[in-house]
Amino acid sequence: MSAGIAVVGALLLISLFLNLVPGDPIDVMLGEQASEVDREALRRAVGMDQAWYAQLWTFSRDFATGELRTSLPPFQRKVLPAIGEALPKTLQLTVASLLIAVGIAIPLGVAAAARKGTAVDSAAMGVAVAGVAVPRFWLGPMLIIVFALWLDWLPVSGAESWSHLVLPSVTLGTALAAFLSRMTRAAMLETLREDFVTVAKAKGLSPHAVLWKHAFRNALLPILTVLGLEFGTLLGGAIVTEKVFAWPGMGTLLLTAIEKRDYNTVRATVMVFTLCYVLVNTLTDVAYTLVDPRVRRRS
Repeated sequence: MSAGIAVVGALLLISLFLNLVPGDPIDVMLGEQASEVDREALRRAVGMDQAWYAQLWTFSRDFATGELRTSLPPFQRKVLPAIGEALPKTLQLTVASLLIAVGIAIPLGVAAAARKGTAVDSAAMGVAVAGVAVPRFWLGPMLIIVFALWLDWLPVSGAESWSHLVLPSVTLGTALAAFLSRMTRAAMLETLREDFVTVAKAKGLSPHAVLWKHAFRNALLPILTVLGLEFGTLLGGAIVTEKVFAWPGMGTLLLTAIEKRDYNTVRATVMVFTLCYVLVNTLTDVAYTLVDPRVRRRS
């Protein structure tokens, strides 16, 4: 039910915002010097002479049936095949960024919690604060200058090989790694104060077993919650990152459609982003039941 409300709400909001955008898309297509006859003919051709709710219904029907076409000439070009080409690229970038973030944040957060108040804790949290403070639109160009131009280790842009994925995924995953490491530390500190951890230590288990097998496993629920919520943030951040690195994903497709006033492509792209976010949150709920038996019993 909530997933359906989220999808409908996103569709209504993006349609509202598109109607509030100043300027006439017909002027972008034909130019301001076009005759009124040509302007009205094109307005009817793209369906912009209809009321907003009629345009919304037409879009929803065509999107559901796969017949949605661009709002710009040539109108024969379908939108969903373009999304089908761009979506795997964005998911590839998002998953790579997520893996980088998890690979950095989990060891960093666990180490900081295990050595609370020490230099390790201070250094880990200092790195986390720096990661949150550095904006992506600055970090991306800096990585290009250092690793692509000065050192010539990695390509500047494009998506021809796996080496092209390194810089954008690091740019996108840095902020999440910083935030997730702080969340991991907080969850671990709370779990390490529980009685079952004291019992595990009293049984003579090794510090490694107490930390990872008992404490970390019980601290996973808040970490999974953050990962599920931050997936949407990664998709949103991918829009800027893809633009910086000329990555041919959904972000590039969306920005191009906005520049050209291709409203159907804008609506469809936002809808796919919303569906991906809803799907990931559903998978997060499923992961809860796999990680915590108490959730399984309650459900």
